[in-house]
Amino acid sequence: MKARTGADLAPEQEQAVRLALTSKVAVLTGGPGCGKSFTVRSIVELAAAKKAKVTLVAPTGRAAKRLSELTGHPAATVHRLLQLRPGGDASYDRDNPLDVDLLVVDEASMLDLILANKLVKAIPPGAHLLLVGDVDQLPSVGAGEVLRDLLAAPTIPRVRLTQIFRQAAQSGVVTNAHRINAGRPPLLEGLSDFFLFACDDTDATAALTVDVTCTRIPGALRARPPPGRAGPHPPCTAAPAGARALNTLLQQRLTPHREDQPERRMGGRVFRIGDKVTQIRNNYDKGQAGVFNGTLGIVTALSPEEQTLTVRTDEDESIDYDFDELDELAHAYAMTIHRSQGSEYPAVVIPLTTSAWMMLQRNLLYTAVTRAKKLVVLVGSRRALAAAVRTVGAGRRHTALDHRLT
Repeated sequence: MKARTGADLAPEQEQAVRLALTSKVAVLTGGPGCGKSFTVRSIVELAAAKKAKVTLVAPTGRAAKRLSELTGHPAATVHRLLQLRPGGDASYDRDNPLDVDLLVVDEASMLDLILANKLVKAIPPGAHLLLVGDVDQLPSVGAGEVLRDLLAAPTIPRVRLTQIFRQAAQSGVVTNAHRINAGRPPLLEGLSDFFLFACDDTDATAALTVDVTCTRIPGALRARPPPGRAGPHPPCTAAPAGARALNTLLQQRLTPHREDQPERRMGGRVFRIGDKVTQIRNNYDKGQAGVFNGTLGIVTALSPEEQTLTVRTDEDESIDYDFDELDELAHAYAMTIHRSQGSEYPAVVIPLTTSAWMMLQRNLLYTAVTRAKKLVVLVGSRRALAAAVRTVGAGRRHTALDHRLT
């Protein structure tokens, strides 16, 4: 294996590689810093070397792009792979299966039951399926918790990577992600990549979040200001430090009104050139193969004369919207944690306030922290942080999938 991958695999990783290449269905899970990405790359390289037809997918465009960069092989979203059409019918199914020998699904914790069902039906007999994901992250927005149910079924082969590699162990982000996942408070002293800006007032937390995002971090990272993070669902983001309010404040700083620049108001939102936006519902008629909920992009053009706005998506596709279609877009300077799942950013800013008490849950905080590659900044109250670490979550989802698999 070393001759092909260029590095030694740890025993757990080698077990995962063998499992993926010999079992028809396998699950690979593990937290940050445990070598999940390198293991996936090794599996893909070894399968490709044996002339296997390998297909890579992820639930979101951003996650698919990351998977492609990691492996050097093309990756698509599940929607695009199956060519899902309006009404939810797929071009590929049991009667018209995919032409594939190994299907790798990354960020499998985001798969809901309905999408997973369509995907499995499209896999031909004899092909191998590898599901990769972190089971401790948030479950899917849609129904079910597929990855957790698969791991609960003893009949499904699996490997859980637990060894944190030396380089990753030096990262405060990785160390604190594992501490939070274990119900222990994060370390906040003596780290160069994990900080808490303590603030008990909610309005002051919002203002400090904007200052950290727009002024302090870009100077440290020499990068475009990263998105902030708020609670998991848009209905919960009317709070001063929620995603909707932060989007307004961040837009004022990053793309303010200019007399010589066009803009378009839609409901309570104003769209300007340079705005970071996200698609908030599936539209099967846009682009080459549809634009799906969660797709991110930048507004690159806006024409009051033609009543159109153009977005360059994170899948490198330019999409035109008529002004009467702008209710499909929301600003994405600040995103909910659910919407951030499947993405990675150089830095992540996480507001934590007691005004959003129901949002203070361990898997939410863990998922937010694991979005960061280099830096995490918590902004808010120590009491809110302690509550988030302490609170296990809102309970399990009961689907009977694990029972059926057993």
